[in-house]
Amino acid sequence: MKKTLLLLVALVLGLAGMASAQTMSPLGIWTNSEKKATFEIYKCGDKLCGKIVSLTIPNDPATGKPKTDSQNPDPKLRSRPRLGLVFMQGFKYDSDNKWDDGKIYDPETGKTYSCYMKMESQNTMEVKGYIGFSLIGKSQTWTRVK
Repeated sequence: MKKTLLLLVALVLGLAGMASAQTMSPLGIWTNSEKKATFEIYKCGDKLCGKIVSLTIPNDPATGKPKTDSQNPDPKLRSRPRLGLVFMQGFKYDSDNKWDDGKIYDPETGKTYSCYMKMESQNTMEVKGYIGFSLIGKSQTWTRVK
């Protein structure tokens, strides 16, 4: 009986320890170090996506009109607004607070990269875009907007 009770206590304590080591969530509003925009990471089906929710300079200085996806390689998409643009998609949870297998689109260059997001703390995450292997690419630290 004592062994069963000790086993039950150990199991409860083990589950409590697992609960405290929960996955940190990237869901929410973020900005990068340049603070040119804020982005919302949200669920889209069983994966995560990201869209632009605000721009520090929302209008094109040359035209005075709202910025568009003017560098898109598809001419049909160049007139779509940059505000609200879904520029991240397809992220699925990998392990160790990392979401991988996603794509990130840079509307300033019109290029799309493979990407992962890795939570560093509850309010910071590494976002890395790359071509081919993740060892080579560009990382940014994003900060949660409160």
